[in-house]
Amino acid sequence: MKKLTYSFLYTILTLLVLFQTAAYTQPVTDKKVVSVKALLNKDKIPQNEDVRVAFVLKIDKGWHVNSDKPNDDFLVPTKISVENSDGIKLINLMFPQPKEIKLSFSDKPLSAYEGEAIIKGMFKLPKGIKAGKYKVGYTVEYQSCNNATCLAPTELKDTITLNVTEIGTASKRINIGIFGKFDKEETALSDGSSNGAVTSALEKGGLFLGLIIVFLGGLALNLTPCVYPLIPITIGYFGGQSEGSTKRLVLMSIFYVLGMSVMYSAIGVITALSGSVFGSLLQNPLVLVIIGVVLFGLSLSMFGVYEFKLPDSLVAKAGGAKTGVFGSFFMGLTMGIVAAPCIGPFVLGLVTYVAAKGDPYLGFIMFFVLSLGLGLPYFLLGIFSGKIKKLPRAGEWMEGVKHIFGFLLIGMAVYFITPIFPKGIGKYLLPVFMILSGLYLIFVDKMGSKVKGYNAFKIIFSVILIAVSVYMLVPSQKKSIGWDVYSSQNLASASSNARPVIIDFYADWCIPCKELDASTFSNDEVIAESKRFSAFKADLTKSAAPDIEAIKKQFKIKGVPTVLILDSKGEEIKRITGFVPAEEFLNTIRDVK
Repeated sequence: MKKLTYSFLYTILTLLVLFQTAAYTQPVTDKKVVSVKALLNKDKIPQNEDVRVAFVLKIDKGWHVNSDKPNDDFLVPTKISVENSDGIKLINLMFPQPKEIKLSFSDKPLSAYEGEAIIKGMFKLPKGIKAGKYKVGYTVEYQSCNNATCLAPTELKDTITLNVTEIGTASKRINIGIFGKFDKEETALSDGSSNGAVTSALEKGGLFLGLIIVFLGGLALNLTPCVYPLIPITIGYFGGQSEGSTKRLVLMSIFYVLGMSVMYSAIGVITALSGSVFGSLLQNPLVLVIIGVVLFGLSLSMFGVYEFKLPDSLVAKAGGAKTGVFGSFFMGLTMGIVAAPCIGPFVLGLVTYVAAKGDPYLGFIMFFVLSLGLGLPYFLLGIFSGKIKKLPRAGEWMEGVKHIFGFLLIGMAVYFITPIFPKGIGKYLLPVFMILSGLYLIFVDKMGSKVKGYNAFKIIFSVILIAVSVYMLVPSQKKSIGWDVYSSQNLASASSNARPVIIDFYADWCIPCKELDASTFSNDEVIAESKRFSAFKADLTKSAAPDIEAIKKQFKIKGVPTVLILDSKGEEIKRITGFVPAEEFLNTIRDVK
C-alpha cells in the first residue's frame, strides 16, 4: 500500500513538473525569442557581380543563442544555409565575435550571441544567369537559452529577392548603416582555398601561436622567386659599405631589417583595410620612379659621392658605427616595397584575416612579425656580406668592389622603372645598361686593377655581364602556351564553345610572373595539355585604368601572379597565387573537364 502511494505521488509530481514546464515554455515561441532578416548591400546586381548579404539576428533580452563554434560538442551551433534552384550560392560566411557568457547551470562559459548578431556573407551568381528577380530561400538553425533553461533546437526560414540586371547597369548602395563598416573588408576566396586554412589556424591558435605561425610564414617567403632581387642588393650594399666591424655590421643589419619591417607592415595594413591588390604600390608609376631614384641615390654612395653619417652623439652609443646606418634603414624601406608583391597563398590568407578583424593594430603587429621572418635571413646575409671584405688585405681594390656594387644598384633602379616605358623601348633598357656597365668596368674603371686577383674577377664578371645582355637582346622564339589577350568577348566565346579556360593575371614588374613564363608555361607537357583550353593573359601592370580595375573587381584579384582555371561550364575550379612548378600546374589542369 505504501509503495502504491509513493508511485501515485511520483506520477502526480511528474505531471505537475511537465505542466509547469509546458506553461513556462508555451508563451516563449521561437519567433518572440529570435527574429532574423536578410539585407543586401545594393538594390541591383549586375550579372557579372556578386552581392554582399547580412543576416541580422535579433535576440530577446535575457536570451542568447549558441555561436557557430560552441565551447561544448553537445551544444547546437548556429548555422545558415540557402536553397535555390538557380545556382545562386552563399559563400564567405563570416560570423561575429561571440561573447563568453557564464550561466548558473554551466560549469564553464558559453560561446554565444546576445542582443543583435550580424552574420555576413556573399551571394555568388552562377555564370550565364539571366536578368530577372530571383527568390533565395535561407534557413537559420540555432538553439536559444536563458539563465535557467534551453529551448529545443529550432530553425527559421525566410526568402530574399535578388534583382539581377544586365551587365553595366548602375546599382545603388542600400542598408549603408549595416554594411558601411564592412565596406573596406577583403572578400575571402571560396571555401576550401588555402587562405581559409590560414585563417582557421590563426583563429584556433590564439595571438601568441598565431604570431609564431606568421613569423614562420615570413621565413617561408624567402623561398619564393619574388625575393631573388634582394640577395644581390643586400650583398652589394653591405659589401660596399662595411669595413669588417662586427658591431657596425650588426647595427646596419638591424636598421636594414627595421626599415623593411616598417614599410612591409604599412603596406600590409593599408592593403588589408583598403582592399587594394597586395603590392599594388608597384603598379603606380610615381612609386616606381621613387624606388628608382632611391636606388640610384644609394648607388652614389658606392662611388664616393656622399656617405650617410649619424650624429656624433649617436656614433658613440653605437659602438663606433660611423656611416651607413641611415642608408641601411632607407634601403630596408625600399626593399619592403620590393618584397611586397610576394603574394603567396599564406600572405593572401593573412590579408583576409586582418581585413575580417578590421583592427589596424592587429594588422600592424601581424605584418611586422611577418616582415621580421622575411628579414631574418637578410640580417644574417648583411653580416656575412660585409665580412667578405675582411678576408683579403685592405687596399684600393675595395673601392673597385664598391663600384661593382654601385652598378648593381643602378641596374635594379633601371629594372624598376622599365614598366613606365613602352614595351618596345623598355625591353632594351636593362640589357643596354648592363653592356655599358661591363665595358666601363673593363676599359674605364682602373680602380684596383693592379691587384691581379681582383682584376681577373672584374674582367670575368664584366664579360659574363655583357654576354648575358647580348643574349637578352637576341630575338628568340620562346615556347609557351598559346595565349590570347584577355577580353570579356574572348572569354564569352570560350564559354559558348564549352572549352575550359586558363587566365593568367600578370604585371611587368612581377618576378614570379616571369618565373611562370620561363619555367612553367614553357614546359612541353604543359603546352601539350593546354591545347584543349582557351588561354588568356590579362595585363594588370597599369592598375589605375578603369578597365583594369573592373577586371580585378570581377575576378577578385588580390595580387599577381594569379592564374584562374575554369571548367567548360565557366565555373572556377582552381585559383593559383604565386609561382608553381610545371609538374604541379600540369596535375591541376589535367583534372579539369
